[in-house]
Amino acid sequence: MVSICFYFHVHQPHRLGKYSVLDFGEHTNYFDEQKNKQIMEKVTRKCYLPTNQLLLELIKKHNGKFKISFSITGTVLEQMEKYSPEALRSFKELVKTGHVDIVSETYHHSLAYIFSKEEFKEQVQLHRKKIKETFGVTPSVFRNTELIFNNELAKYVQDLGYEAILAEGADHILRGRTPNHIYKSVFADKIKLLLKNYKLSDDIAFRFSNKGWNEHPLTVDKYTDWINKVNGSGELVNLFMDYETFGEHQWEDTGIFEFMKRLPTELLKHPDNEFLTVTEAARKYPVRDEIDAHNYVSWADLERDLTAW
Repeated sequence: MVSICFYFHVHQPHRLGKYSVLDFGEHTNYFDEQKNKQIMEKVTRKCYLPTNQLLLELIKKHNGKFKISFSITGTVLEQMEKYSPEALRSFKELVKTGHVDIVSETYHHSLAYIFSKEEFKEQVQLHRKKIKETFGVTPSVFRNTELIFNNELAKYVQDLGYEAILAEGADHILRGRTPNHIYKSVFADKIKLLLKNYKLSDDIAFRFSNKGWNEHPLTVDKYTDWINKVNGSGELVNLFMDYETFGEHQWEDTGIFEFMKRLPTELLKHPDNEFLTVTEAARKYPVRDEIDAHNYVSWADLERDLTAW
């Protein structure tokens, strides 16, 4: 059997405004609220509303057999409340179906863990509180900003009470193994590790509209065949990507919405395929092996480390 986990990260930062030395002591308007509003309205129109509606229709069409997971930062929730309440309502409607999981993270999508564990813990607790207040749920799975992960982080997050943590299935930590199993860190025996299948994820997130890619165009039949081939060699295909993949990074005219509309139906035609939330996957499958990530690994750029920052 192969379980497919779609996990989407939802975030918009607060854009900084112009603030000169002459503004010191005069005001604290650090952010460009006009730009924040414009971008939130644009992303709502192009991504959040149409994709949320599509996912809701897919959940209803497949009677709950189609499931997804989100992480939604505190900063994007603040901006939805302020500038796009219709987007927030649509996310709440998805969560109410009972087939959508919410993942915990840092409130501000920050690099806090690298610099201050105290600040990191405060942001995680603040985010948990915000998610509970907004959606009425308490996450049991964690993802750090940009999937930044190492052995020490696994132990720290385990001690915060989480059941599982998401990370990049980078080649240098897998060392020839497949990302399509549950792992654990060498430093933490209790918390399960769900690794992103970066090839299959990035085929959608980055290569979908790339006409120079040798697999272009990416059809539903082709992609379904790739996932079906995991049967017998893996249990879990983790498709992790930014939510803005739909309509923002991959524009509507690329066919991304039609692709997503048809994909669950084709995948569910295989009797051994199913969709799970990340929480369900962590609870269903046992640990198959351990990962030794002494240095930081992330999902950023080709280096998949902290080089981007």
